[in-house]
Amino acid sequence: MATRTARTAWQGTLNEGAGTVSLASSGVGSFDVSFPRRAADDAGGVTSPEELIAAAHSSCFAMQLSAVVAEAGGTPKSFDVTADATLRPDPEGGFRIAEVKLTVRGTVDGLDNDQFIAAAELASTTCPVSKALTGTQITLDAALA
Repeated sequence: MATRTARTAWQGTLNEGAGTVSLASSGVGSFDVSFPRRAADDAGGVTSPEELIAAAHSSCFAMQLSAVVAEAGGTPKSFDVTADATLRPDPEGGFRIAEVKLTVRGTVDGLDNDQFIAAAELASTTCPVSKALTGTQITLDAALA
């Protein structure tokens, strides 16, 4: 299996500095990062580790759900997956990603809504990003579209 690489070039202090994270393996993009924008409600065109984790989690979950639905005898047609990663103060100091909420609406042949929800629950616990986020509360809202 492949190893994927991202690289960040950072300059300055936490509150006044800024950086650029590059998706080095694929070369598909570079994105600005800054702590003040990370902690603000309005990202102002700047990404954050939480947004990047949310992107990784939503895409990983969609792939895993496709496999689980097929294993359950269904045919996946389409999924609309949103992952909301929430940054909060950590009682032990600093910050932590306290929660990721996955929301999925799917179009699937061959499974009813209860079977789809069961498949989504299994995918939520078995996708590699969910496994990497052990210690983070992951919630799921799943239904057929």
